[in-house]
Amino acid sequence: MHAMQYEITLPADYDMGVIRHRVATRGSALDDFPGLGLKAYCVRERGVDGSPVNQYAPFYLWRTAEGMNSFLWGPGFAGIRADFGRPVVRNWVGLAFHRGPAGDVAHLTRRTVGMPPDATPDDLVDEALAESAALAGHPGVHASAVAVNPDRWELLHVVLWSGEPDAEGTRYRVHHLSSPEVDGLSAGRHW
Repeated sequence: MHAMQYEITLPADYDMGVIRHRVATRGSALDDFPGLGLKAYCVRERGVDGSPVNQYAPFYLWRTAEGMNSFLWGPGFAGIRADFGRPVVRNWVGLAFHRGPAGDVAHLTRRTVGMPPDATPDDLVDEALAESAALAGHPGVHASAVAVNPDRWELLHVVLWSGEPDAEGTRYRVHHLSSPEVDGLSAGRHW
Protein backbone atom coordinates (compact mmCIF):
# COMPACT_ATOMS: atom_id res chain seq x y z
CA MET A 1 0.00 0.00 0.00
CA HIS A 2 1.17 3.52 -0.84
CA ALA A 3 -0.38 6.67 0.63
CA MET A 4 -0.32 9.86 -1.43
CA GLN A 5 -1.67 13.40 -1.12
CA TYR A 6 -1.23 16.73 -2.81
CA GLU A 7 -2.63 19.96 -1.43
CA ILE A 8 -3.67 22.79 -3.72
CA THR A 9 -4.10 25.90 -1.59
CA LEU A 10 -6.40 28.43 -3.22
CA PRO A 11 -6.91 32.17 -2.62
CA ALA A 12 -8.97 33.19 0.40
CA ASP A 13 -11.72 34.59 -1.85
CA TYR A 14 -11.75 31.59 -4.23
CA ASP A 15 -15.22 30.31 -5.09
CA MET A 16 -15.06 26.80 -3.62
CA GLY A 17 -18.21 25.98 -5.58
CA VAL A 18 -15.81 25.52 -8.52
CA ILE A 19 -14.03 22.71 -6.64
CA ARG A 20 -17.30 21.13 -5.50
CA HIS A 21 -18.49 21.18 -9.14
CA ARG A 22 -15.18 19.67 -10.30
CA VAL A 23 -15.57 16.79 -7.83
CA ALA A 24 -19.26 16.31 -8.68
CA THR A 25 -18.57 16.12 -12.41
CA ARG A 26 -15.17 14.38 -12.47
CA GLY A 27 -15.03 12.39 -9.23
CA SER A 28 -16.47 9.20 -10.64
CA ALA A 29 -13.66 8.96 -13.22
CA LEU A 30 -11.58 6.96 -10.72
CA ASP A 31 -14.42 4.78 -9.41
CA ASP A 32 -12.95 1.80 -11.30
CA PHE A 33 -9.28 2.83 -11.61
CA PRO A 34 -6.96 -0.23 -11.55
CA GLY A 35 -4.66 -0.40 -8.54
CA LEU A 36 -6.50 2.28 -6.56
CA GLY A 37 -7.61 1.22 -3.09
CA LEU A 38 -9.37 4.50 -2.40
CA LYS A 39 -9.33 8.19 -3.21
CA ALA A 40 -10.98 10.69 -0.88
CA TYR A 41 -11.78 13.96 -2.65
CA CYS A 42 -10.82 16.19 0.28
CA VAL A 43 -11.72 19.86 0.56
CA ARG A 44 -11.01 22.47 3.23
CA GLU A 45 -12.91 25.75 3.18
CA ARG A 46 -11.67 28.84 4.96
CA GLY A 47 -13.76 29.41 8.09
CA VAL A 48 -15.41 25.96 7.96
CA ASP A 49 -14.43 23.35 10.56
CA GLY A 50 -11.69 25.70 11.76
CA SER A 51 -9.82 25.74 8.44
CA PRO A 52 -7.64 28.81 7.86
CA VAL A 53 -7.42 28.10 4.09
CA ASN A 54 -9.30 27.08 0.98
CA GLN A 55 -7.77 23.86 -0.26
CA TYR A 56 -8.37 20.97 -2.62
CA ALA A 57 -6.35 18.06 -1.24
CA PRO A 58 -7.17 14.59 -2.61
CA PHE A 59 -5.88 11.67 -0.53
CA TYR A 60 -5.10 8.25 -2.03
CA LEU A 61 -4.35 4.76 -0.76
CA TRP A 62 -2.89 2.81 -3.67
CA ARG A 63 -3.07 -0.96 -3.69
CA THR A 64 -0.32 -1.17 -6.33
CA ALA A 65 2.62 0.98 -7.39
CA GLU A 66 1.56 0.37 -11.00
CA GLY A 67 -1.81 2.01 -10.35
CA MET A 68 -0.18 5.01 -8.68
CA ASN A 69 2.31 5.40 -11.52
CA SER A 70 -0.42 5.02 -14.13
CA PHE A 71 -2.29 7.88 -12.47
CA LEU A 72 0.72 10.18 -11.98
CA TRP A 73 2.08 9.73 -15.52
CA GLY A 74 -1.29 9.45 -17.24
CA PRO A 75 -4.26 11.68 -18.01
CA GLY A 76 -5.55 11.72 -14.41
CA PHE A 77 -2.77 13.84 -12.95
CA ALA A 78 -2.29 15.68 -16.24
CA GLY A 79 -5.67 17.32 -15.58
CA ILE A 80 -4.45 18.58 -12.19
CA ARG A 81 -1.25 19.94 -13.75
CA ALA A 82 -3.21 21.65 -16.53
CA ASP A 83 -5.66 23.32 -14.14
CA PHE A 84 -3.49 24.09 -11.10
CA GLY A 85 0.18 23.61 -12.04
CA ARG A 86 2.30 20.78 -10.66
CA PRO A 87 1.76 20.43 -6.91
CA VAL A 88 4.13 18.67 -4.55
CA VAL A 89 2.93 15.08 -4.16
CA ARG A 90 3.60 13.77 -0.68
CA ASN A 91 3.86 10.02 -0.31
CA TRP A 92 4.29 7.44 2.41
CA VAL A 93 4.84 3.68 2.52
CA GLY A 94 1.86 1.86 3.99
CA LEU A 95 2.25 0.17 7.38
CA ALA A 96 -1.33 -0.87 8.16
CA PHE A 97 -4.92 -0.58 7.00
CA HIS A 98 -8.05 -1.30 9.04
CA ARG A 99 -11.67 -1.25 7.91
CA GLY A 100 -14.21 0.19 10.30
CA PRO A 101 -17.93 -0.49 10.61
CA ALA A 102 -19.17 2.75 8.94
CA GLY A 103 -20.28 2.68 5.32
CA ASP A 104 -20.44 6.31 4.28
CA VAL A 105 -17.59 8.83 4.40
CA ALA A 106 -18.05 12.52 5.21
CA HIS A 107 -14.68 13.55 6.69
CA LEU A 108 -11.02 12.59 6.71
CA THR A 109 -8.51 13.47 9.41
CA ARG A 110 -4.79 13.44 8.67
CA ARG A 111 -2.12 13.71 11.33
CA THR A 112 1.62 13.53 10.77
CA VAL A 113 4.02 12.89 13.62
CA GLY A 114 7.78 13.27 13.42
CA MET A 115 9.87 10.42 14.79
CA PRO A 116 12.52 12.05 17.03
CA PRO A 117 16.12 10.94 16.35
CA ASP A 118 16.50 9.54 19.87
CA ALA A 119 13.27 7.49 19.70
CA THR A 120 13.15 3.83 18.76
CA PRO A 121 11.20 3.72 15.47
CA ASP A 122 9.90 0.20 16.18
CA ASP A 123 8.18 1.37 19.37
CA LEU A 124 6.62 4.40 17.65
CA VAL A 125 5.34 2.23 14.79
CA ASP A 126 3.87 -0.32 17.22
CA GLU A 127 2.04 2.49 19.06
CA ALA A 128 0.72 3.90 15.77
CA LEU A 129 -0.50 0.48 14.65
CA ALA A 130 -2.30 -0.09 17.94
CA GLU A 131 -3.94 3.35 17.70
CA SER A 132 -5.09 2.68 14.13
CA ALA A 133 -6.57 -0.69 15.05
CA ALA A 134 -8.38 0.81 18.05
CA LEU A 135 -9.80 3.69 15.97
CA ALA A 136 -11.13 1.20 13.41
CA GLY A 137 -13.45 -0.12 16.12
CA HIS A 138 -15.17 3.27 16.49
CA PRO A 139 -18.73 3.10 15.08
CA GLY A 140 -18.17 6.23 12.97
CA VAL A 141 -14.99 5.01 11.25
CA HIS A 142 -14.98 3.78 7.67
CA ALA A 143 -11.23 3.07 7.58
CA SER A 144 -7.99 3.85 9.38
CA ALA A 145 -4.47 3.70 7.96
CA VAL A 146 -0.89 4.27 9.09
CA ALA A 147 2.05 4.95 6.81
CA VAL A 148 5.62 6.23 7.11
CA ASN A 149 7.98 8.40 5.14
CA PRO A 150 11.45 7.13 6.13
CA ASP A 151 13.11 10.02 4.32
CA ARG A 152 11.61 12.44 6.86
CA TRP A 153 10.99 9.79 9.58
CA GLU A 154 7.38 10.88 9.69
CA LEU A 155 4.35 8.76 10.63
CA LEU A 156 1.03 9.41 8.93
CA HIS A 157 -2.30 8.65 10.64
CA VAL A 158 -5.40 8.85 8.41
CA VAL A 159 -8.99 8.15 9.42
CA LEU A 160 -12.09 8.28 7.21
CA TRP A 161 -15.23 9.18 9.20
CA SER A 162 -18.93 8.80 8.43
CA GLY A 163 -19.81 11.73 10.69
CA GLU A 164 -18.02 14.20 12.89
CA PRO A 165 -14.36 13.23 13.44
CA ASP A 166 -13.28 12.08 16.87
CA ALA A 167 -9.50 12.36 16.38
CA GLU A 168 -6.85 15.05 16.18
CA GLY A 169 -5.38 16.22 12.90
CA THR A 170 -6.07 18.29 9.85
CA ARG A 171 -9.75 17.90 9.04
CA TYR A 172 -11.14 17.66 5.52
CA ARG A 173 -14.64 17.25 4.15
CA VAL A 174 -14.86 14.37 1.69
CA HIS A 175 -17.06 15.24 -1.28
CA HIS A 176 -16.66 11.90 -3.07
CA LEU A 177 -14.98 8.58 -2.34
CA SER A 178 -13.68 6.34 -5.10
CA SER A 179 -12.85 2.92 -3.69
CA PRO A 180 -12.50 0.45 -6.57
CA GLU A 181 -10.02 -1.89 -4.87
CA VAL A 182 -10.47 -1.07 -1.18
CA ASP A 183 -11.19 -4.75 -0.49
CA GLY A 184 -7.78 -5.55 -1.98
CA LEU A 185 -5.91 -3.43 0.58
CA SER A 186 -4.29 -5.83 3.02
CA ALA A 187 -5.93 -5.66 6.42
CA GLY A 188 -3.79 -5.10 9.49
CA ARG A 189 -0.02 -4.84 9.60
CA HIS A 190 1.70 -4.90 6.21
CA TRP A 191 4.64 -7.12 7.11
